Amino acid sequence: MLRWLRGFVLPTAACQDAEPPTRYETLFQKLDRNGDGVVDISELQEGLRSLGIPLGQDAEEKIFTTGDVNKDGKLDFEEFMKYLKDHEKKMKLAFKSLDKNNDGKIEASEIVQSLQILGLTISEQQAELILRSIDADGTMTVDWNEWRDYFLFNPVTDIEEIIRFWKHSTGIDIGDSLTIPDEFTEDEKKSGQWWRQLLAGGVAGAVSRTSTAPLDRLKVMMQVHGSKSAKMNIYGGFRQMVKEGGIRSLWRGNGTNVIKIAPETAVKFWAYEQYKKLLTEEGQKIGTFERFVSGSMAGATAQTFIYPMEVLKTRLAVGRTGQYSGMFDCAKKILKYEGMGAFYKGYVPNLLGIIPYAGIDLAVYELLKSHWLDNFAKDSVNPGVMVLLGCGALSSTCGQLASYPLALVRTRMQAQAMIEGSPQLNMVGLFRRIISKEGLPGLYRGITPNFMKVLPAVGISYVVYENMKQTLGVTQK
Repeated sequence: MLRWLRGFVLPTAACQDAEPPTRYETLFQKLDRNGDGVVDISELQEGLRSLGIPLGQDAEEKIFTTGDVNKDGKLDFEEFMKYLKDHEKKMKLAFKSLDKNNDGKIEASEIVQSLQILGLTISEQQAELILRSIDADGTMTVDWNEWRDYFLFNPVTDIEEIIRFWKHSTGIDIGDSLTIPDEFTEDEKKSGQWWRQLLAGGVAGAVSRTSTAPLDRLKVMMQVHGSKSAKMNIYGGFRQMVKEGGIRSLWRGNGTNVIKIAPETAVKFWAYEQYKKLLTEEGQKIGTFERFVSGSMAGATAQTFIYPMEVLKTRLAVGRTGQYSGMFDCAKKILKYEGMGAFYKGYVPNLLGIIPYAGIDLAVYELLKSHWLDNFAKDSVNPGVMVLLGCGALSSTCGQLASYPLALVRTRMQAQAMIEGSPQLNMVGLFRRIISKEGLPGLYRGITPNFMKVLPAVGISYVVYENMKQTLGVTQK
């Protein structure tokens, strides 16, 4: 990206402490478009574009915010030079962390080794693609000068941030609650960015779930009532719900589904951090397997805590008009007529569903990432928004597909007390009954509206998530 800097701004063989100020001054003059001795944000953006270094608005704003020490909205030459020198020191540390054999060069095998420690597994071929995008002299190794030139204006500060392009995002909500929690750096935890990101994700999830609630309620109705003797298709299901309770009934149970986001996210995040500490030694980076185990256990802990709300959501969605006046009325009636045990009906299949969901979601995401790096990564390892959204949606859909029979049995167990004449079966009994009466397709009743909501849910949650991050002042890494 910044190969033109070699021989123009930065001397090839100079070390960072020997950089002549006149070199920085030459670059500063290029960015100072109106020659007034200071650079504002628009000049920085325009100057970088004209020099062939478009970084994107978030990165450019981060450079400006970090460099503008006196907060006057402008960068003078002293601030500009200080930013570049400080940034080079951080990038020197990142370079040394990759240079395992201390020979002053980064090789493909060292990239593979370093990323493996950080829990990101890539092949040597993929590492060579990363090297090729930084390597200026075609040696298939990267020395300090090439590394510094490439990352001179990129506001990342360590190797963890460099690989965060491929981080699974909490901002994508497709209505399920079984995904593995997000990773946060120590810097994000100390600065408070972590809770802002979780809050942004929570708001995005609330808007996304509310927008796709009619499809979610239809899915639940088809899971509970869509047997062979009473087939229910999408059009017929919507018509039946509207006829029974009006348009508003399409959102029945959505309030509970939205309210449970906050406690579930909080418990999952806390539990994930605790399980990570148990499974890794102090200072050790978490690997893919440990991430899967920690995430699955955190999901199970969160589900145990909020599961009564899952039961309430299902009962409200399946309930007739006027049967319950709201969430608290529903809880009171369940407690009165069925006892505390009813709040955990379907808990076992729900818990078992976490493992195939989380495992396949993670495995498919890694597979898609590897495929993209092998076949499409040319000048950059940054996949871009559309690729990340596509990979996230597809991996989550595959996870849902694998765990769907368990989710269906869970929903029927939650609702079977409401269906007159229905035997109160356990998980194994329900599986046998569904397969004997409806065949294997019976285990996938309602999966069509479930898949129909994936794309709108991903799109809506992403847009809201990005806007919320901007509102809350979350800096983009």
